[in-house]
Amino acid sequence: MTEEITKADVSDKEEVKLINYSDFEKLEIVIGKIIKAESIEGADKLLKLTVDLGEENQRTICAGIAEYYQPEEIEGRLAPFIKNLEPRKLKGVESQGMMLMASPDKSEESSIENSRPAFLQPSDKVQPGTKVR
Repeated sequence: MTEEITKADVSDKEEVKLINYSDFEKLEIVIGKIIKAESIEGADKLLKLTVDLGEENQRTICAGIAEYYQPEEIEGRLAPFIKNLEPRKLKGVESQGMMLMASPDKSEESSIENSRPAFLQPSDKVQPGTKVR
């Protein structure tokens, strides 16, 4: 049985922070393919992803999903990535972007399966680098 989330449920829990359209335009969101995923030594929550974003070179992107996904279960998956995020070092690894996922509420009543981030995947076959608009 799936629960339907209403607008009232969401608005009660979070305050909506509005941004200008020009701020949104700055984001370069593309579909990427996870080529390789691996654990990062000393990091319980992070996975190091090698991602094809449709460019000549693949990128390294860290994702905080190690509690929920094993590296081998996400290799080959498609997901949206923010391509033009300033690089940041996480546990000694330079992350060159950010993967976008749906993150359910992490209430105490939720099981790990119900609270783990969900992949946002295109319903049709698309190539890595396809822009999300």
